[in-house]
Amino acid sequence: MSHEKYQDCIEACHACAMACEHCATACLHEDDIKMMVRCIALDRSCADLCALCEREMARGSEFASQVCLVCAEVCEACGEECGKHKMDHCQECANACRKCAEECRAMAGSRSQAGATDRPLRR
Repeated sequence: MSHEKYQDCIEACHACAMACEHCATACLHEDDIKMMVRCIALDRSCADLCALCEREMARGSEFASQVCLVCAEVCEACGEECGKHKMDHCQECANACRKCAEECRAMAGSRSQAGATDRPLRR
């Protein structure tokens, strides 16, 4: 099965999506919610992209590596934002985001080196 070679990345994306969903929900219960707005927004975007990456890799999609590169960028931004907050849920999310970004970049790199089609995204 084509998705088995991406299992580490799929698992990192799943863990990140779950951490982001948990973080966003926990942030909504913080005392100073205005301070958490960017964190919540990035958590939501990151969770959605991670879920998309999981599906694209599981399908063996020709666009999986491109989606993973975008996901890595969002994971890095989310991890950076979450890392600014001292709450455990934010720190756990930041760690999951960093790991996911690393796995997504590795997946995209290995896929392009293996001769996968690297078409630019259409605008």
